[in-house]
Amino acid sequence: MKINPSFWTIIAYTLVIATPFFHHESNAMNTSIITPNQCLGDGKTIVSKDKGTFELGFFTKSNKRYLGIWYANITIQTIVWVANGADPINDYSPVTPPILELKSTGSLVLTHKNVLVWQTMSSSPATAVRNPVAELLDSGNLVIREENDTNPQRYLWQSFDYPSNTMLAGMKLGWDIRRNFNRKITAWKSDDNPEPGDFSWSVMRYSYPEVYMTKRTRKMYRIGPWNGLRFSGMPELRSNPIFNFNFVSTAEEVYYTWTLKDPSLTTIAVLNQSAGGRPRYVWSEADKSWRTYSTLPGDYCDTYGLCGPNGYCSITSSPVCECLKGFKPKFPKKWNSMDWSQGCERNHPIRCNSNGTNEDGDGFVLLQRLKVPDTEYTLVYKDIDLNKCRAICLENCSCMAYTNSDIRAGGQGCVMWFHDLIDIKLFPDGGQDLYVRLRASELGADEHRQKRMKIIVGTTIAAAIISVTTYSAYRFRKKIAEKSSKIEDNYESYVDDLDLPLLNYSAIMVASNNFSVKNKIGEGGFGPVYLGKLANEQEVAIKRLSKSSIQGFSEFINEVKLIAKLQHRNLVKLIGCCIQGQEKMLVYEYMTNGSLDYFIFDHSKGKLLNWQKRNHIIGGIARGLMYLHQDSRLRIVHRDLKASNILLDDNLSSKISDFGMARPFRGEQNEESTNKIVGTFGYMAPEYLLDGLFSVKSDVYSFGVLLLEIISGKKNRRSHAKQSSLNLIDHTWTLWKMGNAFQIIDPNIEDSCIESEVLRFIHIALLCVQHCPEDRPNMTSVVLMLSSEMELDQPKEPGFFTRRENVEANSCTSYPSSNNEISITLLTGR
Repeated sequence: MKINPSFWTIIAYTLVIATPFFHHESNAMNTSIITPNQCLGDGKTIVSKDKGTFELGFFTKSNKRYLGIWYANITIQTIVWVANGADPINDYSPVTPPILELKSTGSLVLTHKNVLVWQTMSSSPATAVRNPVAELLDSGNLVIREENDTNPQRYLWQSFDYPSNTMLAGMKLGWDIRRNFNRKITAWKSDDNPEPGDFSWSVMRYSYPEVYMTKRTRKMYRIGPWNGLRFSGMPELRSNPIFNFNFVSTAEEVYYTWTLKDPSLTTIAVLNQSAGGRPRYVWSEADKSWRTYSTLPGDYCDTYGLCGPNGYCSITSSPVCECLKGFKPKFPKKWNSMDWSQGCERNHPIRCNSNGTNEDGDGFVLLQRLKVPDTEYTLVYKDIDLNKCRAICLENCSCMAYTNSDIRAGGQGCVMWFHDLIDIKLFPDGGQDLYVRLRASELGADEHRQKRMKIIVGTTIAAAIISVTTYSAYRFRKKIAEKSSKIEDNYESYVDDLDLPLLNYSAIMVASNNFSVKNKIGEGGFGPVYLGKLANEQEVAIKRLSKSSIQGFSEFINEVKLIAKLQHRNLVKLIGCCIQGQEKMLVYEYMTNGSLDYFIFDHSKGKLLNWQKRNHIIGGIARGLMYLHQDSRLRIVHRDLKASNILLDDNLSSKISDFGMARPFRGEQNEESTNKIVGTFGYMAPEYLLDGLFSVKSDVYSFGVLLLEIISGKKNRRSHAKQSSLNLIDHTWTLWKMGNAFQIIDPNIEDSCIESEVLRFIHIALLCVQHCPEDRPNMTSVVLMLSSEMELDQPKEPGFFTRRENVEANSCTSYPSSNNEISITLLTGR
């Protein structure tokens, strides 16, 4: 028999490749190290030591072969680093596989058909290298070091210095100034093409450094400079139990990095060219998938330079772009047609002497809650205070603005801008101060206006005090209807200022079929709700205020004030309102699937919501609540979160509704007290019902109750098991301590759920309903807990646990027990 010569070629190549690792039968070697003159052949891998988190080897994308690193224990192959992304192996075949080897000079070399494809460049001279080894660390970092030296400061080379499209915990993004070396993230061309794309994520070495996303050389997005606590463009980046963020700027290094406080969490930040953004993903072991935790850019106002020079963007305004104080649109026609790219110019030019100094005493106007402008043309003085900063800026006519470079300890350091102010964003809360230069005459006029305003405000307050006093006496002689009419007349002008569509009463009548009983789809303390269809065929829900309800009218006022300022996919959308005489109505988008309680508390209808759908609903509620507490224009405490206030759209996406009882928090306010307790029994936190204290943690408690109801299909206030005194929280807590919490799971979801995942959700719910507010997580942490496998704390005893203290049980006994939910208003003695 004649044997084809290529057969022997294959055998020979196989022996050459296998020789260094011939004693291993599996693809993964029992090592994390490659030593000199060893080679890693195609089909073989090394795995990081300790936890075996990462794996190094060859992989294929679009019929091209690459050397890379991926997660070893994640079922979806997730590539976090590629060596030869710019030089793929195109003509790969098993007959002529690529080979990776470590040279005695300390360089890793990748060859194919004896042709160099890729190699590392050591930071040390070859003559200084003695016994190099290449090691894959459990951080995902591939390093070359001396065999007996594990000090990271003396690595000869590391893959963390040459990232691909993924940023891992502990990786540095930015500059090693000593080597004039820049570490930056570069997107893949596409999901199936690891070749470097057009998008980069990097640090610009300005006087006041910043992190930018660029497309080639064009800036697309920036997160603002580091102000000592957080990035200026990310006021929500506060201290949290998940991440540590840090930005280092010294004479030797300028870089950004983040680490994990919880090592059990698996998360990556990926620059994605297809999406034009940088999402952060968290691995969910329960459903074996990556879940999106956050995405940058976050909203339309994050588009770089959207409002042009000297303009600013506010996502809650319409239109979103406005000129800074003292400036006007450069081209009004374009500006009014929503082309803001040319920006704004001064109302009055600065008047300077020939030597560049100011001649008529300019000053500065304070603007607050900003992402400060692009820092490309800035100077920073770290050792001077704000007064000295102002004086220096004032002496130079080219200086446009200034502020503290570090906001810690009340503010320190100085940064000054010497060019047009680009890419400013106004936040609802948080952000930084900025002092913008204005001509003296404008400042004088502004001060005059302020004096006039003080007079007007003082007069108004005095008039208001007199009016309130008069009204207090007057109300004893008038009927409730007359009082309500008085308030309504004053409120009509207020609604005009909200930039909210006012709908015609006759149009509402036509839409609701003259408020037909057939169109009635619900009723609350405020009055009935009707299904309607507007002239444009849009279906809407119409909340009609009951004429006899003073409480309902107060809720109406509150709801319009708050929800008109809120925009989020998990909040119900307010389309408009109608105020005509005694008629007061709110018009919302119509949710075809009604409210959540319609499904979960009915055994037959509950079958329509399997675990995957309930999980989706839970996530939407959590994200909506996180927006209210942290990301909205006003930090909102809902105060009446319950199943009937969660509406479901066509896709069963959840939307929080009914903001009549909500309260805004401003600034650093964390808690408020009231003598008027409003809400729904069973959902109210103990500190609120007993002491009138409410905060975002009160909503977290309500969310925990709601989470248990969604999982169990049972209402909290009904008796459970054989002990009639046990509500759902009591019952769950008792079973939890016995290790039998799975017994509360709704039979309708038993076949569709993963028990371990549902038990984790029960665990999270018990953390949310703990007795003390400070023990409960915030909603940001809850969202992360729900979407990851991070380690959870053990829950403490829940609020209103029946057998804890008689005083808590007694505090509820005066209220009638009912299987129906009722929103209550209760006056309590303090």
